[in-house]
Amino acid sequence: MNKPLENSDRLQYLVAARALALLLGIVFHASLSFMPMFIGWAVMDISTSSTVTLLVLVSHSFRLELFFLLAGYFSRMSCNRRGGYEFIKSRLLRLAMPFCLGWFVLRPLLVSGWQMGAQSMQGEVNVKNALDSAIATLTAIPKDLFVGTHLWFLYYLLLISFIVLVARYIVGLNTNLKKSVSSLLYLTIAAVCKSRYSLFILALPAATILWFMQTWGVDTPDKSLIPDAAVTLLYGYFFAFGWLLQGRQTLLQAFIQLNLSRVFICAIAIAITCWLSQYQMEKGHYYYVLLKFGFVITYAAMMWSLVSIVLGLCERFLNKPDKKLQYLAEASYWLYLIHLPIVIWLQIAFAELPLHWSVKLASICVITVGLSLMLYEFFVRSTFIGKALNGKRLQRSFLKLRFFSGQLRRR
Repeated sequence: MNKPLENSDRLQYLVAARALALLLGIVFHASLSFMPMFIGWAVMDISTSSTVTLLVLVSHSFRLELFFLLAGYFSRMSCNRRGGYEFIKSRLLRLAMPFCLGWFVLRPLLVSGWQMGAQSMQGEVNVKNALDSAIATLTAIPKDLFVGTHLWFLYYLLLISFIVLVARYIVGLNTNLKKSVSSLLYLTIAAVCKSRYSLFILALPAATILWFMQTWGVDTPDKSLIPDAAVTLLYGYFFAFGWLLQGRQTLLQAFIQLNLSRVFICAIAIAITCWLSQYQMEKGHYYYVLLKFGFVITYAAMMWSLVSIVLGLCERFLNKPDKKLQYLAEASYWLYLIHLPIVIWLQIAFAELPLHWSVKLASICVITVGLSLMLYEFFVRSTFIGKALNGKRLQRSFLKLRFFSGQLRRR
């Protein structure tokens, strides 16, 4: 049997883009201690910069949106190939299990990190007391289930996948309805992707949803099991778009096409969004509502243009077989799951060191990825954990893969 197009190396760039979105999450979280104002993060470094504020604003606008779009794309591919029942089993294994088990493993490390961060800003840090206190919070289930962790994204991915599957099942009960809906959705997405104004058309629904967020930008729904309506709609919007793009390579190519006008729109949107963001806390401003209106429009345009451009750049530069890239892509899910406690503990360790923030940020990212890759290679990749995360057990390859020399040994 011939492999379908989606299995070929032609779509390697989508796998690379998904890994990039997850790796960018590590950089995002590592940046938060260098913000020039206290934001409630675990620790605030002695070296801060307004540049970090812009980095955080821009990266937060599209990294998870890109991830959910690609999740929708690959979810439909998997569902069509394996069937709904097998797809559900796969989601439970790859999403629900890491969510539940990861919470028990990571929460004590994360909560203790927050406590040590508070201690570091007051004086001495007591690691043992922080860990003991954090372990005691495990009895808080289900209260505060998301607080202190980053695993809420798995919960929302499960929720959105379930909603899409239910809708797919209901529509599929009636053959005529299924044909009509399929035809309507295809015509709609084709018209959008082929339009010169595709970014603006896609941005309008996103801007409408952003208006109802509690903050300017995208909220982080890490306080309750009750789904946040605006967040669910936004990530569901990107998931559904990716779902509809799957199998329609002409439309996908139209959406990710790189051109000067798209880059120009992105640059203008980023500049205006960054400028308007300074008014977020000025609720007494005479033009506050107008300023927020302008912000959600440009933020949505920035969001969609960055998603499109990043996919286009990945298609141009990362769309070829590469064993190093493949290894990182396979490890990226694990890296994102495990990175946050490592990042926070490192932020606390670096907080008082007399180094420039850029040196600290780079060091935290490199050490976090390095440690996480070692754990992945020796304790995850070829074990039952790797099978759960990657869908199959993979052979260890760290000793056979020379990342820095670029040379590959024969297996």
